[in-house]
Order: sequence, then structure tokens, then C-alpha cells
Amino acid sequence: MNLKPLIQSVIITAVVTIFIACGSPGESNNRSNERQPRTEVTQPRVQAPAFNADSAYYFTEKQVSFGPRVPNTTPHVECGNWLQASLERFADTVYVQPARLRAWDGTVLNIRNFIGSFQPENNRRILLCAHWDTRPWADHDPDSRNHFSPIDGANDGASGVGVLLEIARLLSEKQPNVGIDIIFFDAEDYGEHEDKRSSDRDTWALGSQHWSRTPHRPDYNARFGILLDMVGAYNATFRHEGYSLMYAPQIVRKVWALAQREGFGHLFLNEEGGYIVDDHYYINTIRGIPTINIIDQRRDTPHGFFQYWHTKNDTMDNIDRATLHAAGSTVLAVIFEE
Repeated sequence: MNLKPLIQSVIITAVVTIFIACGSPGESNNRSNERQPRTEVTQPRVQAPAFNADSAYYFTEKQVSFGPRVPNTTPHVECGNWLQASLERFADTVYVQPARLRAWDGTVLNIRNFIGSFQPENNRRILLCAHWDTRPWADHDPDSRNHFSPIDGANDGASGVGVLLEIARLLSEKQPNVGIDIIFFDAEDYGEHEDKRSSDRDTWALGSQHWSRTPHRPDYNARFGILLDMVGAYNATFRHEGYSLMYAPQIVRKVWALAQREGFGHLFLNEEGGYIVDDHYYINTIRGIPTINIIDQRRDTPHGFFQYWHTKNDTMDNIDRATLHAAGSTVLAVIFEE
């Protein structure tokens, strides 16, 4: 096909159009007063900062270095003090919520929930959370002699907090268009011992139950929440948790879509998982904030969690920087997309 005549025609048409639009010299453009198309001004999306998995690993390891963070113990107090100081380095406002709560076995637990708020004046808010305490009993350990010994909780507890501390550090340098609240819940893992297990699910997640009924601000609300639990193990698989789908299906779809866009589809699987009573359950049912749980669920273990769940082997040896990176990068993408 010969394109030369077509090109010449296009050039002539363009010149004539420009001449008519601009008018001849000295001629007023009477169309200047005509109604012009309305231009929509939208707030530009802020580019999410790069998540540093080495930093998240350090924050995870630091918690483990205190020892098992079981309420009413010295490691629990010392780690809590460090968490408070860390949040005070990064957040605009920090709230400490102490409480005395009675556990299923009658023990009175001295707990603290820690809340770090970014842009506290912003009414558009997102809640991010994890639990920082550890299981008092390795009641799923293959060695029955360990069934009443506490665990390190490197993955079950410390990994979620480690990821959120790294996000807090990044938010201190660059903030999204929404306010963020990061909550570290206490006494999540003081639920009934496996040998004493009943149908009472409310023996778990005592810190989040307390906060959901009496939040750090009486009028507190958020657009949605994301819980991170066990987000550091090798070969993790994050499936759609049941209560997350029940109470916040649109948030599940959003988070998993962004995870796949960011290249983490091999970890964030578009498959339904089980129903897990965790901190997010009470945020949904008591506080009414649609909240999802990003939690490692497995098909190849009898309990449905990672291999070393509630055992003495939940140590730093089983923490994978790549998994921390996937979880943290996904959450950052979510909040900076808002």
C-alpha cells in the first residue's frame, strides 16, 4: 500500500485545522467564553517504599532474643518495653493499653497492647496488627516431655510483629494517603492446652478481645484491617481464611490480587483455607471492622499450620527472609494504593 498520498492529506488537514482553531492574525477567538470540558483532579497514588526483609528479620530475631514472651514473665516485660520504645521511634503517637485478664486456667495475666498511630488526624484509617506474645506450652511438640514448656515463637508471633515494625520504620520516612494504626496484641496464644481442649474458642486472643471492647480511642474505626500471623516460615502458603471471607471478602480479593501483581502468587494462593479463631475474628465480631488474616495454612500437616507450630522448633532457623518480604511488600502495596 502506498502511504505517501495519505500522509500528504493528513498534513494538509492538520494545517487547515490549526488555522481555523487559532484564527487569522488580528481575529478574536469568540469561543474563548464557551464552556470548557471539566477536568477531574484526583489525588495521585504514592509509590510504596521498598520493603527491607533484612530489617524485618532483625526485628523478628530481636524479639526471640528476649526468650519466650509469655505473660507474667521477665522476657515478656522486657520485650514489651522494647516494642514500646521501637514504636515511639517510628510512630506519631503511641498508646499503651495495660490490662489484667483472667485466662482459662484461672491465671491472671498482666498484659499490654501496643498501638502506634501514623497521621492520627486523618479520618481515613487502616488497621494493621499481629500478636507479640508466645505460646506457654509446646503442646504439639513430637516429644511429650516438652508439652508444658514455652516456645520461642519465631514464626508464631515474632514474624508478624517483625514485618509490621519494618513497615512502621518505612512509614516514619514516607506516609501514604491514609492514616495507619499498627497494633501489637498480647495474650493471643494463651488459649487452652491441647490436653484440656474444650469447645470454648474465647480462651484465645484475649488481648484483641479486650481492645475490641475498649479500644485506645472510644470512637475508633478503620476502613479495614489486616492481621499478620505466622508470615515468616519457609514454603509458606497463604490461603483465603474462612472468617476473612465471611466478614471482608472484598479485602481478601484486593490483597490477593495485589500480591499476585507484585509477584507473590506462589505464596498467596487463590484457594479457600480453614476457619481460624484469631485476633481478626474479634475485631470483626466485636468492633465491626472488616479485617482479614494473612496466615500460613498447609495441606500437608495434621493441624493445618506450618510444620513447627506450637513446638520447640519454632525458632529462627525456620524463618525465611523471602516469606517476610512477600508479606511485607504486599501489605505496603495495599496501603499505598489507597
